[in-house]
Amino acid sequence: MGKVAGTVWEFEHSVVCHAPREFCWNYWTDIANWDDPPARFSMERPFADGSQIMTELPGQTLVSVIRDVEEGRAATIELGLPNAVFCFYWRFDDLDRERTRISQRLELSGEDAGLFVEQAKVMRETAPDGVKKLVRLMERAWGGRSL
Repeated sequence: MGKVAGTVWEFEHSVVCHAPREFCWNYWTDIANWDDPPARFSMERPFADGSQIMTELPGQTLVSVIRDVEEGRAATIELGLPNAVFCFYWRFDDLDRERTRISQRLELSGEDAGLFVEQAKVMRETAPDGVKKLVRLMERAWGGRSL
């Protein structure tokens, strides 16, 4: 997870999920599992480098691009802003056979990134809760099965 030049704001957090990394990755890359009302998500092609994610919110649609996919381990989702980019770096690391550390780093960069810092700072509060919710859903879907 490398830094983008011109970074004006960043935040990182991790959560442990009691499910294997491969299961967590497959669950996360299936956009049908993304649950963050009022946002609705869609993709026209499978989760891969260059695929676009459409996020429908009341009154607006945001388009993000998937970058730097390390199959089963990591990916970046880039949200383009006017003269700036907001990146969501995701990483899935094995802790043992049935536990995974899911890390998310958010980074705002670009010529006009300073204009979006106050909005980005809200993510410091909301992003960890979103990942914790995702982990609860993953653990419920895994259901405590053993490998």
